[in-house]
Amino acid sequence: MNETEQISDIDREKKAAQVTWVGFFTNLILSAAKIVAGVVGRSSAMIADGIHSLSDFVTDLIVIVFIKISSKNEDSGHPYGHGKFETFATMLISFALFIVAIGIFYSGSVKIYEVLNGRIIERPTYPALVMAAVSIVVKEGLYWYTIIVGRKIDSPAVIANGWHHRSDAFSSIGTLIGISGAMFLGERWRILDPITSVIVGIFIVAVACKLARPSIQELLEVSLPKEIEAAIKEQVKETPGVKAFHHLRTRKNGNAFIIDMHIKVDARSSIVEAHDIATHVENNLKAAFGKHTQVNVHIEPYQPKA
Repeated sequence: MNETEQISDIDREKKAAQVTWVGFFTNLILSAAKIVAGVVGRSSAMIADGIHSLSDFVTDLIVIVFIKISSKNEDSGHPYGHGKFETFATMLISFALFIVAIGIFYSGSVKIYEVLNGRIIERPTYPALVMAAVSIVVKEGLYWYTIIVGRKIDSPAVIANGWHHRSDAFSSIGTLIGISGAMFLGERWRILDPITSVIVGIFIVAVACKLARPSIQELLEVSLPKEIEAAIKEQVKETPGVKAFHHLRTRKNGNAFIIDMHIKVDARSSIVEAHDIATHVENNLKAAFGKHTQVNVHIEPYQPKA
């Protein structure tokens, strides 16, 4: 049984909400400070960075809302629970990142084009430089705090939000480099400021794709990884009374696994004995993969070949 099994659903929801609210209010202050610093410090890269931080508001709210929904128990409309709401939240976060990245890339590209056609960019000033350094420290700290909590409660949405924070930290690193170059290397190097915002946009696209892939796969009900399916097969093989099994089908629902299979038991077994074997299979899999694992076992008589 893993560490996350010791956390109740209520505690899981509370921890997810707590870490997300911390991120929300941190982003509120940081976004405003970045945009002001970008305007005062004459840095398009810093303004783009501030807009990136502003997008965190949307993702923080998505996590808060969808984590609460995903923590609900099964009902008549959702017999497998609400776990996929959390997966859907992860996908929305990745899409939000992608949209922000396209906006940053476009804005930076327009400025680069203008510079190449004779426009002179104003020299960035120290408020933008200082704010970039502050942002790196704050967002990297927020990343580690969020990731540690997300892994502890096994929440893909919280972990995705953590990566959103880290993308902001990397964005600020690029911003710091671009602003420094534009400030200290002379007029012709001021183009580094918009070039940096374009590079940041490309990086954010990569992060968005990394987050989107597993969530889309889960929503499309792709099977669990082969190594997990191999572990499932080992658990079933070791169950007393199981002569053989087939038709193994697996998928993921939020932080829970759904496992369907047919098992074969001795044809002379009573209904009670066969049911007990199936229950044993179910309990073994829940012990190995978590209490929220949903196991559906179809029983068939085992007929040895002559």
